[in-house]
Amino acid sequence: MASLQVELVAAERVVWSGEATFVVARTAEGELGALPGHTPVMSVINPSVVEITTADGDKVKAAVEDGFLSIANDRVSILSEEAVLAEEIDVEAAKAEREAATPDSLAWQFADAKVRAAE
Repeated sequence: MASLQVELVAAERVVWSGEATFVVARTAEGELGALPGHTPVMSVINPSVVEITTADGDKVKAAVEDGFLSIANDRVSILSEEAVLAEEIDVEAAKAEREAATPDSLAWQFADAKVRAAE
């Protein structure tokens, strides 16, 4: 079965890397789903939840700040200043960050993505 090679990279570390069958991310143009054989794309991503279906059928969720998404030759690269896997998120701390941020600001959007990824 065909697969995608996916890399989710933050400024400080590689957050997740591996084989996947499906990736969903929110770009500036809207939500985008990528399957093997996807047309090449380069886009800006917004603070949101990225969902990856691994080659084993597991689901990986991560919250990402704004950044870039590249799809080409069955490779998906998501580059973000900050990204965190769902299991690494302290939901109560993320809710507090969201409460403290100005509504609809980038900080609020990222905190909200962390809450949604972890719940």
